[in-house]
Formats: sequence, C-alpha cells, structure tokens
Amino acid sequence: MKPLKSYLMFVLSALVLLTSCRKEELERIESPPENTLVPNSNVANLMKFTALNDGSNDNILDYANCFNIQLPVTVTVNGQELVINNDSDLNIVEIIFEESDTDVDTIFFSYPITITLTDFTEVIINDYSELSNYASNCNGENIIDDDIECLDFIYPIGASVFNTNNELINTVSLQNDYELYEFIENIDSNDIVAIAFPISMVLFDGTQITVNNLMELESTINTFSDSCDEDDDYDYNDDDCNGCTTNQLEDILINCSNWIVDKLERNGDDFDDTYNGYVFNFLSDGTITSVYNSNNYYGTWSTEGSGNEITVIIDIPTLPLCNNNWGLHEIQDSSGETKVDLRVGDDDRLRYESTCN
Repeated sequence: MKPLKSYLMFVLSALVLLTSCRKEELERIESPPENTLVPNSNVANLMKFTALNDGSNDNILDYANCFNIQLPVTVTVNGQELVINNDSDLNIVEIIFEESDTDVDTIFFSYPITITLTDFTEVIINDYSELSNYASNCNGENIIDDDIECLDFIYPIGASVFNTNNELINTVSLQNDYELYEFIENIDSNDIVAIAFPISMVLFDGTQITVNNLMELESTINTFSDSCDEDDDYDYNDDDCNGCTTNQLEDILINCSNWIVDKLERNGDDFDDTYNGYVFNFLSDGTITSVYNSNNYYGTWSTEGSGNEITVIIDIPTLPLCNNNWGLHEIQDSSGETKVDLRVGDDDRLRYESTCN
C-alpha cells in the first residue's frame, strides 16, 4: 500500500503544480489588459489596415491601386522589351515614357503574370482582359481606401496567444506585413492575444516612433494615418522630387555653367527652337545672364519651398518666354549631362540642360 500511496501523492502534487503553472501563464497573458488585443476592435482593424499590401507603387505598370504585379515581369514599353526585376526598374519605364512628349505611351506584358491583392491573395493573370477586370474593381485615383500608407511597423513583433478552448499557449514572432495581417485575421473569440510591447513604427518621412501599449498604438495610427500624400494616382512622374531641396537645386544651377534651353512649351505651344544658341548662367547673387551672338540679357532668379513643392522664379525681361513661377518637376543627372525640368500645369514647361555632371 505504501508504494501506491506515494504514487497518488506524486500525481496529486503534479496536478496542483500543473494547475498553478497554467493559472500563472493565463494570468501572464491576461495582464496587463492594455496589451491584450481584442479581435475586431478598432486598434486591431487599424493594425490590419496598416499591414495591407500597398498596390499603388507600380501604377506606372497597371494603373491600379489595389494590387501589385509580382516581379520579375517582362514588359514591352514603347516597343522596347525589358525585364522589371525590382521597384527601381520602374524608373526605366518612366524614362522611356518621357523620351517624347508627342508619342502614345504603350506597355504590354508577357503573360501569364501574377498579381498580389491588398489582402496578399495571389492571382494568376493570363491576358489583358483579366488584368483589366481586376483593375476596374480598384478604387480610382486618390479615392480613400482602407490601406494606411503613411506609417509602417518595424519588425519583428512578438505576440502570445492563449486559446481558452484547448488551453494551448503559442508564442509567435511576426516578421512582415503579411504575417501580421494573417495573424490578426485568424484571431477568434476564444483567443487571448498579448502583444509584446514596446514596438516601433516608422513614418513616411523616416521618423521612428516607439509605442508602449495598444492605447498608444491606436492613437499613433489615428494621428498619422492621413499625414502624407499616399500617391494613389496614376501620374507616375509627379513625385520625382520627393528628396529635392532648394539648396541642392541652387548648388546645381550655380556650379554648373552654360545651360541651354532643351525644351520650352508655353500654353501648349512648342518653342524649343526659340532660344536655340542662347547660353544661360545662374549666379549666386540671384542674377541670371544669357548670351547670344555677343548680346547679353540679364534677369533674376530665386527658389522657395521643398520636395515636390519647390518653386523657381525666373524673370528675364527681354526673354519673356523664360519667365514664370515655375514648379521644379525633376532633376536628372546621368550620361554626362544634367537637366532641370520646370513645369506649370500641363501646358507650360522649361527644361535647362548642362554638360556639367
């Protein structure tokens, strides 16, 4: 009887210990409550919307905000075949499109291709008709959608899940938006989910924010969700100066010399040859000089603003077609030449070119 009594005492002790450990684990997951994620709560939905797949970055290819085309993909752009391996290669498409202002830009895919929807579902597309059907279901240009693009999570993010039905505890480390989205989608009413705070987020301008609990997380996402231009339009070349500064522009204009007018349009009319042979120089004192056939022309120039909102004010009284409050569209520096592209709307354009690199 003594061995049996000892065995029963061992089993009872083990059950007490197991119950105590389970209680401690459950209490550890249940507290603090400010770190416990409730399914379908506002903060859970905000996290999911922040993790959605952004489909607008490749609009130059598909004119669709609600899906991406998986890379690499082979395309024919204005008759030139090329392979797009990464997002940087999208600039090649833009350069081809901008080679001429008078042609009709075309792009054709080598099917089949695969697209990734906002919820990370992958779909194989076999022809243009199928691609067009999916694009037609997206929200149009700059129409509000669920995708939050102005801030992103910094991974990994840790979480613990206790299921009250089977009493199983699972600890996960989420490595990317897809894993976070799927994690939140699969939370059910029997799960007690604890997020391992602090976590970090990065804003559209590169600023990092540390968040210490779900209340702070909800407040942070609400505060910054509409703080940037999500660029959900199809104008692929309207953001070429995201990183431009007036100091950068002024250094280029001053330190490069003998600028020529490479392109000039006013009110939609072509004046490319009007200032053919004129040489322009921008001086550090805010004056601008132009020389043509030994004749000198004088004026002023200045800059203001930042990023895609930089204005270049040019006033040369004797060369009126140059004069405007121009918006800086793009600075190109390649192939041994530098170009400064200035525009106002769709009808006015002035592009200076210099062999200075």
